Amino acid sequence: MLGLRTFQRATRAPAFRQTLQRRFASAEQGPSGIGAQGLDGAAMKNAFNSERAAVKDHAAATSDLWRKLSIYVVIPAIAIAGANAYRLWVEHWEHKSHEPPLEEQPEYPYQNIRTKNFFWGDGDKGG
Repeated sequence: MLGLRTFQRATRAPAFRQTLQRRFASAEQGPSGIGAQGLDGAAMKNAFNSERAAVKDHAAATSDLWRKLSIYVVIPAIAIAGANAYRLWVEHWEHKSHEPPLEEQPEYPYQNIRTKNFFWGDGDKGG
């Protein structure tokens, strides 16, 4: 009850009513020419709006530059790098084919220590 009475007193205060009236009246045409219809010619040519337009033009030019770089530089660079990697891969395996086969590695007692067998197969091998 006390909270409701406090709220009612606050809404009757002139400052509160003035704020609400100002807020709801913001969509109407004001004295500066700014309103629901937009900006008129004089208000459109201020420093803020011209700077915003310059930023927008710069952003369009920069995004166009990066799009062109992505298409005409990055894609061919990836293709060239892929071809080089493939050439090196083939060259590596060509070299490996001429080497003698690797010896079997000895199994030392500290390798393959398990406290519990695997639950598949024979319990010893992983594959």
